Amino acid sequence: MHDKGLSTNIGWQDKDAYGKSLSGRQRRRMQRLRTWNERFRTRDSKERNLKQALGEIDRMASALGLPDNVRETASVIYRRALALGEIDRMASALGLPDNVRETASVIYRRALSENLLPGRSIEGVATAALYAAARQVGNPRSLDEFTAVSRVEKMELTRTYRYVVRELGLRVQPADPTSYVPRFVSRLDLSEETERRARELLEDAANAGITSGKSPVGLAAAAVYAAALLSNEKVTQSEVSDVADVSEVTIRNRYKELLEASGTVSA
Repeated sequence: MHDKGLSTNIGWQDKDAYGKSLSGRQRRRMQRLRTWNERFRTRDSKERNLKQALGEIDRMASALGLPDNVRETASVIYRRALALGEIDRMASALGLPDNVRETASVIYRRALSENLLPGRSIEGVATAALYAAARQVGNPRSLDEFTAVSRVEKMELTRTYRYVVRELGLRVQPADPTSYVPRFVSRLDLSEETERRARELLEDAANAGITSGKSPVGLAAAAVYAAALLSNEKVTQSEVSDVADVSEVTIRNRYKELLEASGTVSA
């Protein structure tokens, strides 16, 4: 249904009505609202464009007297172009390198050739392919980070990812917390010493057997925070929370566990 011009876009300024900066929790809430706003705004447009494009293919094929197999091939090419464009868009938003995009494109093409798309959205399979590729290449991003830039919900992404991995027999290792550390350290403008200490804390935790079943992102965030304290660098739990997109409660609980596992007195 048309909104008769009453639609509203959520601005990107993280300030309240009085011009004051929002807290970390409020910023995360606003980001979720922006994500949903973007999905609802673009969903109808994308579906309408796809329907129009496929209709145009049918029209021209009929005018030229082309057989059904030509129409089907043209439709596949168009859908694949949409998917690869979606992969590029998300990879850019997440700062993923070219080798991740290329791997994701290969995974998507395999899913297409194995006829895995019926019953699933183009965006869902494209997002799942990129999520798998990022983990395969060793440059992972969290599900929440993907959900923030994707046009599909977290549940759809999770289900589609598991389906694609299973059906294609993809070898995807569990995410290693240390793979998140360099990015968090860089975004927080922390030192190499802090990065080294964070890796050591995670290694000690793994050896102590306390990482099993815990979020790799949460562990990495806590390790960076604890390492910064040990290196006498000023960073708050709120700042780490914003960069890693995990709660301050998670950081507070995990960093104490990491320090205990390493035999370091809690800071």
